[in-house]
Amino acid sequence: MRLVISFAAIVLTGLALVAPAAHLFELPNKIAMPENDYFVVQTIYNGWWMLGIFLPAAFITNLALAAATRDDTTARRLAILAAVLITANLVIFFLWTQPANSATANWTVRPDNWRSLRQQWECSHAVNAAVVFAAFCATTIAALRARP
Repeated sequence: MRLVISFAAIVLTGLALVAPAAHLFELPNKIAMPENDYFVVQTIYNGWWMLGIFLPAAFITNLALAAATRDDTTARRLAILAAVLITANLVIFFLWTQPANSATANWTVRPDNWRSLRQQWECSHAVNAAVVFAAFCATTIAALRARP
């Protein structure tokens, strides 16, 4: 059972990394785009909200991994750290990313401060890429230690 939980935690945390990593790698090409181009490009994210399901799934499987590794203090702490980092990702999203989404009606409305909202949106995703990558690393190390 520990192997199944470990595998699920790695896969789900890895899947939670996909969207933030994509945002990080597109940032250098998008951050200086002119207004019209930027708003057109933002439409590619319609439907990406569905990727958000991987975050609670990763959180839950990391907590399960922590429970499954209670006999290995290091593995348990790493799994808990991964869960905390997933939570941090959600906090960052709701403090910085979502307000920019709301102010622009998911980038369909162009408020006067769209440039600062773009900076906020892009940077929050970049920070979240680092946070979820750290969670993925913690999960992987915890899972490797948890092998039967």
